[in-house]
Amino acid sequence: MRVLLQRVSRASVAVDGNIVGAINRGLLVLCGFKKNDDESSLYKIADKCLNLRIFEDAEGKMNRSLLDINGELLVVSQFTLYANCRKGRRPSFDISMPPESAEALYENLLTLFEQSGLKVARGRFGVKMAIELTNDGPVTVLLDNDEL
Repeated sequence: MRVLLQRVSRASVAVDGNIVGAINRGLLVLCGFKKNDDESSLYKIADKCLNLRIFEDAEGKMNRSLLDINGELLVVSQFTLYANCRKGRRPSFDISMPPESAEALYENLLTLFEQSGLKVARGRFGVKMAIELTNDGPVTVLLDNDEL
């Protein structure tokens, strides 16, 4: 499982021109699943997202977590996080998880985030979406479950 975190001051996701999810200060979480990912991947990633100290404290140091600031989450599925661009000019997505299995993991990840008590907004699985955000910092962090 891969997650791309973007620290944002605001973010929204729209489908067919209609906003389906929006947040203020917090994290835009783009998540992708690969073949053989399972439920055990979710807990580690969710914990890291909620507790990673990437928000500034009073001294301007990244010393506070999403939970510390009572931030918000916008979670969007993105299978392209597993694009393989080694050969040719068109990415291959052979290691991305099939949609049916990936959607179940996506829903379970959302449930874990919701259990934190923070506001959780979402995209729509498997459809074309337009994301708008104001990246705060900018701060962007890639988490790969194989490396945690």
